[in-house]
Amino acid sequence: MDRAETMTKLAIEALEDKKGEEIRVIDIRKVTVLADYFLIASGANQNQVQAMADSVDEKLGRAGYACRQTEGYRAANWVLMDYQDIIVHIFSREDRRFYDLERIWRDGTIMEAANFLKDNDSEA
Repeated sequence: MDRAETMTKLAIEALEDKKGEEIRVIDIRKVTVLADYFLIASGANQNQVQAMADSVDEKLGRAGYACRQTEGYRAANWVLMDYQDIIVHIFSREDRRFYDLERIWRDGTIMEAANFLKDNDSEA
């Protein structure tokens, strides 16, 4: 498992720990050089969105991966966390529907988080 895959798996686990909703992974390697993967998840309210962001930051930080930049944490409608190899987007339900990143990045390969974890677990 490469660095980006490891980071993605850890971030998914952190989002699931805080009951993140509709967790998706978009493989954007063939579309852009921004990152390898986008992770997208929703939370029911601002507190949950912030808790999910805190969980991702803690889990990846403990594994030695530093966040380069975080945007939107205070408002907690759309938190963007840039880890260079992966970019984590945590939305309120309403903002996720409005911005619809899955549609915007449809040239990437959209994967269900559970399948991503299962695929990586079978390689280990």
